[in-house]
Amino acid sequence: MTVLGLRFCHVAAPEHASAMAAIFGNGLAMPQLDLTKFGLPGNQDGFTGAIFPAADNSWVEVWPEGEGMPSGTMLQVVVDDADAYAATARANGLEPSGPVDAHGERIYYLSLPGGLPMSFQSRRAD
Repeated sequence: MTVLGLRFCHVAAPEHASAMAAIFGNGLAMPQLDLTKFGLPGNQDGFTGAIFPAADNSWVEVWPEGEGMPSGTMLQVVVDDADAYAATARANGLEPSGPVDAHGERIYYLSLPGGLPMSFQSRRAD
């Protein structure tokens, strides 16, 4: 079992999410992925989200809140085999929810002490 990357995901009011993305993209000159290459709407008609890649499978993502996207922050851990991590978590007394298959990934969820949501996920073998 291997951790491949970490993702920081933040969902906020549109004006806050847009301002945060501007700091990453314009203020810090971090490269930004073209969301349209993933079938997502671009930001031509207003801010729809942003992903700033880092090394390996890590990145920062910022999204405006909306239906199905409540405000909050989540730690996402990208792993080689989410099912194996779920089995290990359960064997060690944790209760991950899932799996959910979305965006080509298999995803499990935990709530960390203090309430921070966390997911661990791997590419789905199709």
